[in-house]
Amino acid sequence: MIRDTRRSFELDPFLQKPLFAHLSTQSMEGPRHSPVWFLWEDGSLWIIGTSADTFPDRIRSQPSCALGIVDYDPGSGLVLHAGFRGRAEVLPYDRERGRRLLARYLGPDQELWDPRFRGFGDGSVLIRFTPDTVVVRDQSYEVRSRE
Repeated sequence: MIRDTRRSFELDPFLQKPLFAHLSTQSMEGPRHSPVWFLWEDGSLWIIGTSADTFPDRIRSQPSCALGIVDYDPGSGLVLHAGFRGRAEVLPYDRERGRRLLARYLGPDQELWDPRFRGFGDGSVLIRFTPDTVVVRDQSYEVRSRE
């Protein structure tokens, strides 16, 4: 369910941008935050987890989590925010979905990718975050200059 508050914007075009998402999970020591890249497909946000990441284990033990994405440009006053609450699950790595996710941020030519991103799959997992609710807010502001 999308909850529009005040001024709204279209969610799907926003989620096609290569923005950072901020995944919030729970742990025995309290909440944790992980900046992640994502892919919006099939009504879910997909995230790659590697053997170095700790958030897949936190999701396995407590799948309820939240995710926030902000598009911000101080020059134009653009501030778009989408906040998600829902559940995540850890799934086996799908190389094709992973390639689509990485290409959003690194470009389509894998030969040009930083070598550390070319070997994803070994020890990697996919996180599927399925939102229960989405809060969409356009908090843009007018930029004025003193000229």
